[in-house]
Amino acid sequence: MIKNLARGFGALSLALVPLFSAPAAQAAAPAVPVAEVATLADAVGLVKVTEEDRSGYTRTKFKHWNSGDDKSDGCNTRNEVLIAEAVVAPTVEAGCKLTGGTWTSYYDGQEVTSAGSLDIDHMVPLAEAWDSGASTWSAARRETYANDQGADVSLVAVTARSNRQKSDQDPADWMPPSPEAQCRYVGEWVATKLRWDLTADDRELEALKVYAEGPCEDTIVRYAPAA
Repeated sequence: MIKNLARGFGALSLALVPLFSAPAAQAAAPAVPVAEVATLADAVGLVKVTEEDRSGYTRTKFKHWNSGDDKSDGCNTRNEVLIAEAVVAPTVEAGCKLTGGTWTSYYDGQEVTSAGSLDIDHMVPLAEAWDSGASTWSAARRETYANDQGADVSLVAVTARSNRQKSDQDPADWMPPSPEAQCRYVGEWVATKLRWDLTADDRELEALKVYAEGPCEDTIVRYAPAA
């Protein structure tokens, strides 16, 4: 899968595919955001810093999973992500029941052969997004965030165990247990923050700088602002 291959590079890879149509249709279509490219250090420098506030947060304020990008396939966002990220494609049965298939959970390097053993993690957790700016969004924008398949790394299929260990923590308090995954993770975290114009608190920013100025200095971040 194209999406799965794009995830293997340690930083966000966002494919923007223009749709060619009649001139009149092109004139009516909204402009496609242009992908931004930066070193991890420069990208970290673009993240705004504010204090976080979780007042009023509940998970139900982010509607998910909705009917996904393809409204005709009978699959919700969770299953669309699972299909896209499979190393070996599952069989899609009636009602979008997935059988078979193989996935690699990059947080911990585990191979998984049951879709039910995977969680779909929000790269920047919903509670963290709320703290970082989503508290001011409309319900519709929070739903779009919670089901974002417009960037390859906004949602990621990982083992339930690693996702629940991460919970709603930012990189100051949790990093993937697999060292090989950490630079990729930091790059994707920063890309998601920039994509959605989310902020960071002081501890989070300092943790990101440690990686950006040290072991992950060669990581490249690519992102496009969310519509």
